[in-house]
Amino acid sequence: MADFDFSQALGEARTKYESIAKALNVERLKAEIEDLERQASAPGLWDDPENAQKVTSRLSAEQSQVKKLDSLGERLDDAETLFELGQEEGDDDSLAEARSEVGAIQKDLDEMEIQTLLDGEYDARSAVVTIRSGAGGVDAADFAQMLLRMYLRWAERDGYKAKVMDTSYAEEAGIKSATFQVNAPYAYGRLSVEGGTHRLVRISPFDNQGRRQTSFAAVEVVPLVEETDHIDIPDSDIRVDTYCSSGPGGQGVNTTYSAVRITHLPTNTVVTMQDERSQIQNRAAAMAVLQSRLLVMRHEAEAKKKKELAGDIKASWGDQMRSYVLHPYQMVKDLRTGYETSQTQAVFEGDIDGFIDAGIRWRHEQRREAAEAEETAGK
Repeated sequence: MADFDFSQALGEARTKYESIAKALNVERLKAEIEDLERQASAPGLWDDPENAQKVTSRLSAEQSQVKKLDSLGERLDDAETLFELGQEEGDDDSLAEARSEVGAIQKDLDEMEIQTLLDGEYDARSAVVTIRSGAGGVDAADFAQMLLRMYLRWAERDGYKAKVMDTSYAEEAGIKSATFQVNAPYAYGRLSVEGGTHRLVRISPFDNQGRRQTSFAAVEVVPLVEETDHIDIPDSDIRVDTYCSSGPGGQGVNTTYSAVRITHLPTNTVVTMQDERSQIQNRAAAMAVLQSRLLVMRHEAEAKKKKELAGDIKASWGDQMRSYVLHPYQMVKDLRTGYETSQTQAVFEGDIDGFIDAGIRWRHEQRREAAEAEETAGK
């Protein structure tokens, strides 16, 4: 502990605290909280349950941010006071406690800093995630199901509301694809860094010779559309097919034509939905997902045009973004950020915040470099 410079550590923590407060714009947040509190107390709020959920979720999230920031400010003051008292009284226990507290505060500030980096156009939205099995046969289908469980466990751990909207089961084991929705402020901003190709290396439980198998799964993340997005889809641009739902379910699920498949003809984008018992509900849910994907396509097209105007900008995610190796050693590694862990079981149980936070920092740096390159190209 003799090498620990308390004054320097405290100064760095205060600087980061002030930077976070400035980025979050606390005064603006407090004004938004007052407005949301007025909306939340309106008599007819729950006449529109969907809007009520958005208002209360956003209110809770913003109140939590302000509360965390206020608490960290108080803890910094308390740690400084404790250290000064320890020095005056020669109390080694108080000095050690103050040093430990500053270290804990720095860690909490690092976590809170992530929130300030979620500044993309759609980052504050809820998210729609689709997982598809890729090359690797039954192992790939099993891997896709492992990823589905991983993300649902992650949502549960972080207190996010998640709902599986559609699942297409593989014949032998696992799933061909699945789509789920995470309803929480900034769910898209956090989960969007998970988009890409995931690779699993393990001894295949489906190979009677016990050989090592490499399999792949694709993760797609799109923001949930809102009424203000104005994605117009003419009826002539879509084909709607109905069929009986498949997989586990009650009698009504498997005997009525409630499942819906919508094909967007101009882009050949296909969305299926079978979670709800009503065909009308499934069609509405499928249209929402289709609009979300078309919104992302439009955004990507705009971004591509900007890149072409700016020249060659280094901002590529690459096809394969993460490897999960279970044999001959245990390791999960993100190939973009370099973040890795040997705790593979914990990762598949939903402990992926470290990967997500590293991905958000990486993305922020990519955006900064892209903006600088665009600015340079424009001169």
